[in-house]
Amino acid sequence: MALSSAEQMRRWQGPALLSGGFRPFFFFGAVWAALAMALWVPALTGLIELPTRLDPVSWHAHAFLFGYLGAAIAGFLLTAVPNWTGRLPVVGWPLLGLVTLWGLGRLGLLASAHLPFALVASFDLAFPLALGGVVLREIVAGENWRNLPVLGLLSVFTLADLLFLIEAARGGYAADGLGMRLGLAAVLMMVALIGGRIIPSFTRNWLVKENHPARPAPPMQRFDKIAMVAAGAALLAWVTLPEAQLTAALLLATGLLHLVRLWRWKGGLTLRAPILFVLHLAYVCLPLGALALGVAILFPAALTPATALHLWTAGALGGMTLAVMSRASLGHTGRPLEASPGTVAVYAALFVAMVARLLAGWLGLSALYSVSGAAWCAAFLGFAILYAPVLWQPRRRAQ
Repeated sequence: MALSSAEQMRRWQGPALLSGGFRPFFFFGAVWAALAMALWVPALTGLIELPTRLDPVSWHAHAFLFGYLGAAIAGFLLTAVPNWTGRLPVVGWPLLGLVTLWGLGRLGLLASAHLPFALVASFDLAFPLALGGVVLREIVAGENWRNLPVLGLLSVFTLADLLFLIEAARGGYAADGLGMRLGLAAVLMMVALIGGRIIPSFTRNWLVKENHPARPAPPMQRFDKIAMVAAGAALLAWVTLPEAQLTAALLLATGLLHLVRLWRWKGGLTLRAPILFVLHLAYVCLPLGALALGVAILFPAALTPATALHLWTAGALGGMTLAVMSRASLGHTGRPLEASPGTVAVYAALFVAMVARLLAGWLGLSALYSVSGAAWCAAFLGFAILYAPVLWQPRRRAQ
């Protein structure tokens, strides 16, 4: 007799941390996000020297994009794919193997000055390749062809990691290279695709529960598909022609389309539900980032592209992952989908970090870099502390 995902998790007799993919990857991903920032800020100011072959900015970029986001993506996919396919989740020792591969990649890059770079690259790439293999197996076995685009984006993300490492091995400034742009574009498309499914669905469910007559536009209507095509074109142009005026025009158009897309989801009605409203708040950073980057390409003296990008990295990606991590952690452990005051503080710290980083780059206020770093650490360390009991303890039984 086939077992449900929940039954498979319950039958695991080992540590609760290994009873679901979201548990270890969300916890250790958050710890890594805080630790990497805590190391990078003093490294950037020259107070410490990291034992990595990468320059400090490139290590910071890789630690966030392929380190933290790699963990967040894994935690999400290893939890969502069983729901999509109806197949059993990865739990127990196979899950520990994936976590170990991810951890080896982080330690290898951090200590890469003392290791053969080919070995470091092998450590780093083993994890996304293994994750992709698991997702492919489940999608094919479950004949869940609808979610092949997610696997495609994960494959692009893995290719981007390889390109980043090649650029770094050649002594290039990988933080501003093709691999970085391609990896960021892949994850932003994941946010646009998956966010476009879950945000209006969650919003509709909440409005129905609240007996509110308004309803968001259903997911993936014709307008959404137009907005997705526009985003894909704009990001492809940015990856290949990052300084072209055509790229700026496509980014500006994409920003406007996705602002309309978000408006159709009725996010303003969810202010009383922070765990839902934060999804809308994080998503708005995607079109705002496109608009800011378009302006930065056209008027670099007014706004640098590096500053504009933090609307995407800290806002859209940092915000969306924290929002999904908190919601999924509560929902999949049998807890109410409500943001505690501590969780709201975590959300607030993340957006304080984003705003401080934007102001630091825009106004040239160097002290705000430290403020941004401290707020970022507070957000992710706060998540790890608040959610450790949720992620490390068994699922609550239904009353």
